[in-house]
Amino acid sequence: MRQQVLMFTLLAVISQTGMEIMAQSSVQPPVAKKITKKQTFHGESRDDDYFWLREKTNPDVIAYLEAENAYTAAMMHGSEALQETLYQEMLGRIKQTDTNVPYRQDGYYYYSRTETGKQYSIYARRKGSLTAPEEITLDLNKLAEGHKYTAVSTYAVSDDTNLLAYSHDTSGFREYVLHIKDLQTGKLLPDDLGKVTSAFWADNRTLFYTTEDAAKRAYRLYRHTLGEPKDKDVLVYEEKDELYRVSARRSRSRQYIFIAASSSDNTEYRYQRTDQLHEPFKMISGRAGQHEYYPEHHGDQFYIRTNDRGRGFRLVTAPVNDPQPKNWNELLPVRKGVTLEGLTIFANHYVVSERDQGLNKLRIVDLNNGQFHYLEFPEPVYSTFVNATPEFDTSIPRYGYQSFTTPPSTYDYDMTTRQRELLKQQEVLGGYDATKYAAERIYAVASDGVRVPISLYYRKDLRKSGAQPLLLNGYGSYGFPSSVSFNSSRLSLIDRGMIFAIAHIRGGGDLGTEWHDEGKMLKKRNTFTDFIATAEHLIKEKYTANDQLVITGGSAGGLLMGAVCNMRPDLFKAVVTYVPFVDVINTMLDASLPLTVQEYLEWGNPNEPEAYTYMRSYSPYDNLAAKAYPAMLVRTALNDSQVMYWEPAKYVAKLRTLKTDKNPLLLKINMGAGHGGSSGRYDALRETAFDYAFILQQLGIANSE
Repeated sequence: MRQQVLMFTLLAVISQTGMEIMAQSSVQPPVAKKITKKQTFHGESRDDDYFWLREKTNPDVIAYLEAENAYTAAMMHGSEALQETLYQEMLGRIKQTDTNVPYRQDGYYYYSRTETGKQYSIYARRKGSLTAPEEITLDLNKLAEGHKYTAVSTYAVSDDTNLLAYSHDTSGFREYVLHIKDLQTGKLLPDDLGKVTSAFWADNRTLFYTTEDAAKRAYRLYRHTLGEPKDKDVLVYEEKDELYRVSARRSRSRQYIFIAASSSDNTEYRYQRTDQLHEPFKMISGRAGQHEYYPEHHGDQFYIRTNDRGRGFRLVTAPVNDPQPKNWNELLPVRKGVTLEGLTIFANHYVVSERDQGLNKLRIVDLNNGQFHYLEFPEPVYSTFVNATPEFDTSIPRYGYQSFTTPPSTYDYDMTTRQRELLKQQEVLGGYDATKYAAERIYAVASDGVRVPISLYYRKDLRKSGAQPLLLNGYGSYGFPSSVSFNSSRLSLIDRGMIFAIAHIRGGGDLGTEWHDEGKMLKKRNTFTDFIATAEHLIKEKYTANDQLVITGGSAGGLLMGAVCNMRPDLFKAVVTYVPFVDVINTMLDASLPLTVQEYLEWGNPNEPEAYTYMRSYSPYDNLAAKAYPAMLVRTALNDSQVMYWEPAKYVAKLRTLKTDKNPLLLKINMGAGHGGSSGRYDALRETAFDYAFILQQLGIANSE
């Protein structure tokens, strides 16, 4: 193996010096050694030849990953000009020096901005007006100095505006360390709280923060008083059930603290007033089978989204002095085909985020008279959401809107006059003309007769009557919807004649909570058969052909990619999969790994025979076989804490020994990042350019023009 590493390193050096590199056809892929681990579960014997790749500190593991990177580089040799062209195209559409729309909070206007040549955002504020002097609160570029990766999670300013609590990770493994910065002096306070999962201010001297266990589950909530040593912090709540994780927040009214213990299908909330933090927290409603509820506060009432009478949720109120379910009063009933996804409370109004037949809607309700109306949107396929509006006492919330053709747009909406104001639409440089592009929604019919939506995006003048190259994206897990969005980088494919499509398959939340229910646990295979049905429909209707169809998905969407390639490899020309969850059985049998136990309610618990047999039937790693597969680019990151790097590494190593085709199988590992890939914006664009070059090569559209 070490000889292979030297060979690929030499190839890279030869390429860099401009000397002739050997033809791709003669480049041989790395061969991972086999160290068989024998396992028996529920009477089935399973041999895992690549279990040893989990050993992150083993030099042979790192050598193998580096050899895979070198092989990928060698196989992609000759695409450098195309990659550079794509990168420059994508970069040329972005306004590199830019500022987002400021939001008002406690007398300041807060915003972030970017500068040409800098990878990361700069967070800043202005006091009283947008013409006041700028105060930089946090410069991520400075935080990133000396690190390959940087990310900020918590960003919370105290009510008196003097202190900033922020958490910073430099590994990609979601190891966020909390810092408190004096915004008047620019210095860090000595309060050392270490690694946290989240944090927020209760008042100007009190912070609540959560910490995680060895499996990265948030399980403890602490209260910290500024100036006190960490060992004096008060443990407010600890969750011992490994199915549940802990989170906490302050109500928008700032009058209450809510503590949530939540699993994927159950929640339990405790509450206390912010002026009574040393008093015990009280329960709203205890955990019960598949009951989720989410409270907010207004006056003497809690407003609660609850699914106690239907999976789509209803809205109720409860008196704060006795909010038990017996006292709940219904405001909005459960409605067929509609899911209440969110609630935002203001002093005189509230906004309900609904999903109706797959589309986002914003329902505006006047608290004084109960009258309501919906915002209207001009396009048939779009996404909208309530944006950053920290102020409670305002009648003008902010919302975002975008579609395949409309760039991200920020609006202020006056809930009283019903007037909206466009504050900013993301600029797309280079002469972008939205009228040249079209979006539509069509439906495929799944194997059981269910209609599955497909969203399509293409350039009007390049849309042919027959088959053409198409990129089909899918996810279909956790109830997360695959929302339509604008992406200026995508134009580099669309403008070369490709169609972009999203399959809104079961398992996601695209059509509400029931859509998720029909694609999880012992119904998970619906996710895969839905995706296959969308691909078949697109081919049948001559949007594309199987030799022009590329598919892509990441994380749980990577599970989708692996499963459908095992089931119907003949349907697809190529696959690009990101941090794919492909070693389902081994991961879900290891309770020490992040997410495993909590996700028993998504995939099932393989310690139970029925769940094991079902998961075993679709687990991509366990169902690889000796047959032809599409061309594949598999991406992962060494420090991923959600899908460990060894899953895709094992998958590729095993597939190499089985596949009967000569199509490329490439594994590309980011050795200094986590689940989301590179954190710097220019580095991320380089990664996208690489992926697009691979796609265009496989489709025979590999010129650099």
